[in-house]
Amino acid sequence: QVQLVESGGGLVETGGSLRLSCVASGSVFRLNVLAWYRQAPGTQREMVASITRVTGRTIYADSVKGRFTISRDNAKSTVYLQMNNLKPEDTAIYYCKGTFENDEYWGQGTQVTVSS
Repeated sequence: QVQLVESGGGLVETGGSLRLSCVASGSVFRLNVLAWYRQAPGTQREMVASITRVTGRTIYADSVKGRFTISRDNAKSTVYLQMNNLKPEDTAIYYCKGTFENDEYWGQGTQVTVSS
């Protein structure tokens, strides 16, 4: 089993920055990919960015390219999402997800609100 706990959300003005953290515990070695997703009210959950645990290869949604950076610290079992130049449309609950083959693990989410 894997447990994921997000932190770092909050209220920020347009153009501001936030850094989200997701700490993994349990059988962390099982995870191949760590990712950040987000879900705004009335919308489907969407992938924001992902990173492979071993090689560090990253993928970003087009909407956040050039503004968000995903990184991981394997020694701390933590994945980060640095969010710069935030926009009101970035407002959502942000979730951390860990994947190993067909198994998925989700955190409880952290709210990010960007005021205009």
